[in-house]
Amino acid sequence: MREYDEITSFLGSWGRFQCLIFFSLAFSILPNGLVGIYIVFVGDTPPHECLVPQQSNISEGWRNVSIPLEEAAGTAELRRSSCSRYSLDALRNYSLLGLEPHVDVNLSQVPRERCLDGWKYSKEVYQSTIVTEWDLVCEHEQKEPLTSSIYFLGVLVGTFISGQLSDRYGRRPVLFGTMVMQTLTIFIQIFSPSWEAFTAIFFFVGASGFSNYVIAYVLGCEMLSPATRVMFCSLGVFMASGVGQMLLPFFAYYLREWRLLIIPMAASGLLYIPLWWVIPESPRWLLSQGRVEEAEAILRKAARMNRVPVPEVIFTPDEVLEAKAKQDKKHNMLDILRSCNAVILILICSTLWMVITMSYFALLLNTTNLHGDPYFNFFLSAVVELPAYVVAMLLLRYCPRRFCQSSTLFLGGSVILFIQLVPPDLPEVAILLEMVGKFGITTAFCVVYAVTSELFPTVVRNMAMGTCSMSARIGTIISPFIIYLGSYYKYIPYLLIGSLAVFSGMLCYMLPETSGQVLPETIEEMQTVKRVGHSKDKVTTSKRRTSSVIHQVKL
Repeated sequence: MREYDEITSFLGSWGRFQCLIFFSLAFSILPNGLVGIYIVFVGDTPPHECLVPQQSNISEGWRNVSIPLEEAAGTAELRRSSCSRYSLDALRNYSLLGLEPHVDVNLSQVPRERCLDGWKYSKEVYQSTIVTEWDLVCEHEQKEPLTSSIYFLGVLVGTFISGQLSDRYGRRPVLFGTMVMQTLTIFIQIFSPSWEAFTAIFFFVGASGFSNYVIAYVLGCEMLSPATRVMFCSLGVFMASGVGQMLLPFFAYYLREWRLLIIPMAASGLLYIPLWWVIPESPRWLLSQGRVEEAEAILRKAARMNRVPVPEVIFTPDEVLEAKAKQDKKHNMLDILRSCNAVILILICSTLWMVITMSYFALLLNTTNLHGDPYFNFFLSAVVELPAYVVAMLLLRYCPRRFCQSSTLFLGGSVILFIQLVPPDLPEVAILLEMVGKFGITTAFCVVYAVTSELFPTVVRNMAMGTCSMSARIGTIISPFIIYLGSYYKYIPYLLIGSLAVFSGMLCYMLPETSGQVLPETIEEMQTVKRVGHSKDKVTTSKRRTSSVIHQVKL
């Protein structure tokens, strides 16, 4: 029986139809890059200290020293305290007695108290953030990373549910449904009366925002030819998201109040409207549901756009029955658990996805903590992603898979570990190293999709990719708290990210090599993990197919 790609080969690889689908789906992903991480600016914490009211009746001399000096986390540098002040009652008494600080009173003997009157925030960078509006500092500082984690929890739940819905009701309705939900939830978030309301809405922003990204990815993989699919899965999907990220700091620079910044984030949903008349349903999915006439209508329209002849009969009755049978035949997690080799592979791949995704988002969230202008640092972080995707595509095309994955992880991890060795008076060098580390991790992020998809057989490939994706979402939930640990010691995030990335790079050498090999169809045809005892990778050649990067992935 012919495969779907063989049946639709009459369309060619790169005609007007493929161009339209490629750029339309890429364009649909661009707003996700813009809105996917705006919490970096909306939830940033500016420098702050305890507010000392003007009516406190203390002298100017005591007012100037009312905030104690403390060592910054992990350094010997003294900074004004963010969460405590000298007791105003004590300072008021000293003022009435005419005593002067450092002369008549040793400051170490003055009692301290919490910020009972609130905080004074620097407005040098931001006019307002959710942190300044709802005082998410000091005893409430854990709420700031929790906000991002709840967003990523929404991503986890949303991608799981939307995947089930798109398999049942079709890619197109769920794609546009999540687009509408994303736009509405971001708009509602502008009017959040409290942190609790903001965070609850943010959960649904995450549930809808990343879901349309994944569905667009799946739709492109199903509709484009194998040759075009390779470019779409690298340059099309990831590059579009990267361009969207590059636009975010420009909006944030000119709109420094968090509610104003969210307005263009919500308005970006208007870009989706023209796509309703451009993006069709997946013919592959329609065929699997037995809706042959609708699938053929889309393919005939595509043929007219490409100006190529159409076969009189596109799908034979036997091919329709086979497609339906494949859809009806379900596999479950037990199919993987029955094979020790498959279990080891899924554990290794899940670890890779978790570490890479955690590292990627942790470095992204950390850009506003770097020395210098946060807007420029974020823009620089987004710019390094573009060459990373190009390098990932070249590595996958010309290098073995184990080398592709391990080398990028070693590069990212080792460079990030070196950051702690940079002298404090050379912050530009530390920023450069972090950008190089981000380049390595981003490249690994792109490579891991291809590596995982080639390891698992067709019968459980979707399930394996879904399991790894769930592990990745756990990594994103953890990532904000990795950055939060930097408040205790500034190099903890770098130590964790770097060491885990290097460890994962070493773990890659346990994987079998899949470059140029036949994609397995069954669990029995899977190649063997190296440490199981095979000196050479097992290769089955009974069913030869043309191999490419993400070519036969049926997401």
